[in-house]
Amino acid sequence: LLVPLKAWCVVIERPVTPTVLLPVCLQQGVLIRQLQEQHYHQYMQQVLSQQQQQQQKAQGMADGGDAAEGTLPEPEQPTANGDGDAADKGSKEESSGDDESTEECGQALPAIATASMWTRKDIKEFKEGIRKEGSNGILKVGHGEVVTVRVPTHPNGNCLFWEFATDSYDLGFGMYFEWTTEPGNQMSVHVSESEEDDDDEEEDRSAESGDVEKGSHGESRGSGNQSSMSMVIPVFRRDCHEEVYAGSHLYPGQGVYLLKFDNSYSLWRSKTLYYRVYYTR
Repeated sequence: LLVPLKAWCVVIERPVTPTVLLPVCLQQGVLIRQLQEQHYHQYMQQVLSQQQQQQQKAQGMADGGDAAEGTLPEPEQPTANGDGDAADKGSKEESSGDDESTEECGQALPAIATASMWTRKDIKEFKEGIRKEGSNGILKVGHGEVVTVRVPTHPNGNCLFWEFATDSYDLGFGMYFEWTTEPGNQMSVHVSESEEDDDDEEEDRSAESGDVEKGSHGESRGSGNQSSMSMVIPVFRRDCHEEVYAGSHLYPGQGVYLLKFDNSYSLWRSKTLYYRVYYTR
């Protein structure tokens, strides 16, 4: 936004004294900042409005879906567990994700809205801010490992936001949504050696609470705590060592988001991950 906004400044061709030029430059600088803030807020409102329309359309097409009842309220500015901004000026948006939902126990899952992703250039400032907030937002992803951050939907929320970056090397990233009527209220981090091991951990969690032969999706079709999975964003390698990667997704219903940070392709290098999770109330 900065480059085109600067182009709007009036070029003063007539000679002016320094005492006149200084206030004019200051006024132009203030105008640029105001316009940047204005356009950024308009941009975010437009993105969230489009996502809300897609979500409402998907809910209308779903037959007997498990999505939350009623329409979502107009999203407000995002808060990162209570504070923070979702994205900076100069962000560039790219559409990502996959609408396809898996089928479990012969029953199709509701369609979900496409997630939005964008990148920012303020990677140094972002990582410094995460360090100041403490160690909760910093993870080490070892070579050959997949780290899954489980984020339950918030009872008073309607949209998830996230942002992340690494130090020196790229990292795989993707996201899934686990449909469950009992998502809990605590974020958790799980480390596995590969994607297959990560699936085994899901089965182990289900086995601890019931019949070990049922597996991760072995509950009966009418069970209240049935859990199924939908892909939101496919896992791809991201150049998050060069830019901050951020994104948002409207809640499709009640459940748990699985943010997967995949370093299974790296045989030698561990990656330091800086991340933050947001939601709108």
